[in-house]
Amino acid sequence: MSTSDLKQKWDSRYKESEVTDSAPAAVLQENLHLLPSQGNALDLACGLGANAVLLAQNNLNVTAWDISEIAIDKLNQFAVKQNLNINAQARNIESCPPEKNSFDVIVVAHFLERSLIQQIIDALKPGGLLFYQTFTQARTSDRGPDSVQFRLAENELLSLFSGLSTLVYREEGITGDTSAGFRDEAMLIAKKP
Repeated sequence: MSTSDLKQKWDSRYKESEVTDSAPAAVLQENLHLLPSQGNALDLACGLGANAVLLAQNNLNVTAWDISEIAIDKLNQFAVKQNLNINAQARNIESCPPEKNSFDVIVVAHFLERSLIQQIIDALKPGGLLFYQTFTQARTSDRGPDSVQFRLAENELLSLFSGLSTLVYREEGITGDTSAGFRDEAMLIAKKP
């Protein structure tokens, strides 16, 4: 899919939505106690920015990037009204990834581009934290993308970030009572040495 097609797809999705329509990712919401008391955070592929808002509410200087200009405009307007320290920018992450050693925290939710994994790791400062949550190939519902290209294989998230120190990992797959628990996704919090 071309960049303009991607922009159009996501602009269309966010056109009728508001920042308050989405909730922060569970990996972030459930683990706020691991955040540093200050620093620079990146919400990568932020969409409407629910993670960015939560990071800013926790005293971090937040940069938020997404390909959708509509989502970014809505997030910037919301941040100004709420007096939140968020710098949101429309940005094609694949052609313009983050710079090395620039963030204390990086949050990625529901976005998977394997070619960017090393650049994400490199963008963390030493001691920096990665909060990552996205869809898995093992699933119990039709939530998320249809293509396995955008879904993680079993334990793939651990493998992709094996150079980092794992603090939290959760992937329940289809084990046990699939009507309960954390299904269709994997989450990871990892620290850069």
